[in-house]
Parts: sequence; C-alpha cells; structure tokens
Amino acid sequence: MRKMPRVMAMARPAALPVPADRRVSAFSPLPVMDRWGEDAAGIRPSALEQGDNVITMFDVIGEDWWTGGGVTAKRVAAQLRAIGDRPIEVQINSGGGDMFEGLAIYNVLREHPQPITVKVMGMAASAASVITMAADTIEIGAASFLMIHNCWVVAAGNRNDFEEVAAFLAPFDQAMADVYAARSGQEAKTCARWMDDETWMSGSMAIERGFANALLAADQMKVDETAKASDREANEVRAMELTLVNSGMTRAQARARIKSIKGKPDAADDKATPGAGSTDWMASAAAVLDSLRA
Repeated sequence: MRKMPRVMAMARPAALPVPADRRVSAFSPLPVMDRWGEDAAGIRPSALEQGDNVITMFDVIGEDWWTGGGVTAKRVAAQLRAIGDRPIEVQINSGGGDMFEGLAIYNVLREHPQPITVKVMGMAASAASVITMAADTIEIGAASFLMIHNCWVVAAGNRNDFEEVAAFLAPFDQAMADVYAARSGQEAKTCARWMDDETWMSGSMAIERGFANALLAADQMKVDETAKASDREANEVRAMELTLVNSGMTRAQARARIKSIKGKPDAADDKATPGAGSTDWMASAAAVLDSLRA
C-alpha cells in the first residue's frame, strides 16, 4: 500500500477585494464549462455519510438562475454559522462561474476561526480555484484538476469602454496572483504568467507547484451516474446562455430566448434538473448551441 504524503497546513493568504458595484459580470469561459462537463461532471465523495461539518460545492459559483442552486457567499456564511466554531471540510467539484462571488466566498471562508481542509474531488477551476486557496490544507485527486486564469468577462462598447474595463479588472488579477503566490510559494509574476496562459494543473502538478498539499486516495471519490447526467444537462443550459451572451445579447435577452425554446424555468418535475421542463426541448437547444459554437 502506497504511503500517503504528510499533509502540512499553511497560513491563509490575505483577503481579496470584492467590487461593490457588480455592473461588470465575471464568468468561466465556455471551454472551461465544457471541460468540466466532460471530465468532472458527476464526481462525488464515495462515502455514504458525511459529517455535519462538511460544506459541498458541486455546482457553479454564484447564483444559478436555471436551477435555483449555485454556491454563494450568503449560503456559505449561513453554513458556517450552523457548523459553529469547529474545523471545516469543503468538498469541491466546480468549473467556476462568477469570479467576484468566488472572491467573496474566499473571504468568508478565510475568516473562519478553525482549520479548513479543502478536498478537490474533480475540478476546481476559475472562481473555484480561488475558493480553494482559503484552506489551511488542500487535498486533490490524482485525476483532478486545478485551473487558474485571469478574471474573464463579457463586455461591449468602444475602445474607451474597453480601456475602462481593463483598468477595472487589473487590481483583481493582481490580487489573485498575490494569493496564488502566497499559497504556493511561487513568485507573483510567475503566477500571473500562469494566469495569462490559463493553466491547468493535475493533482501531482498542483502539489509540485505548491497549490495543494497531498493527494486524495482514489477510493475517496466516485462517479455518480445520476448526478453526472443532471450536471451535464444543467451545464448545457448554462453553456447556451453564455454562448448567447458572447454573441452580444444581455443575460436577460439570452434567458428569454432559451425560455422561448424550453418553457418556464419552474416547469420541471421534482426528479429533473430544476428549470428543465420537458426534455423534448433539449434536442432543439443542442442544435442551436452547436450552430452558435460553429
């Protein structure tokens, strides 16, 4: 039996800035969400029972309009209050989502007075990788991934507008680079370069570079086929929304267009993905999505 490496806790990095005005929305790019759907959907802990000090993040970061779910700072804060002054385990499998909400969740977690262990079960990409950095100890699956990149947004306007957006984003990218550097022991400029390149790190690479402390045992996670199907179905709706936003629509316009195809968001039965309604619409949605991607 292979001996697991000793897990060493680290001091939590500094707090991250969170914009008071959220007129600029930060997303995970479509290819990231597609990769999450292919490589990490449905991965869950193998244990049948979980402690009452465990917070699970198997969803997009930020409020999910389509499912009514999503991981938000408000919900995490409520969970921490319910757990109280005890050590926390956070289980993550997320392709990211709203980067600014991820910064807020990071801040909420790092203020917890007891040790925090984050377990990356499948993927911690984009905003989810920022949340991961709030832990004292990070464990990651050998086949799991951690991805870091610059804050990614969809914007519209002339060159002056884009210069304003770029100036607005620069402090957040620098703050994230500083947190990744503090966590990993790497230089901030090295982390910034990896962010520029949208860097994916396997479990062993994340440990080698200082972004995680130890590998999770393979038997600590499994693929839940029911959860996998649900994850992928919900992700297709989110992908279509993001594709329409990329084409120039507002989020409200994109959601209205998708609703016109699929029906009302509350039309699903209890066993379906919330917001899915009749599954007949999925074929039409997939065709539209493929057309837009092409």
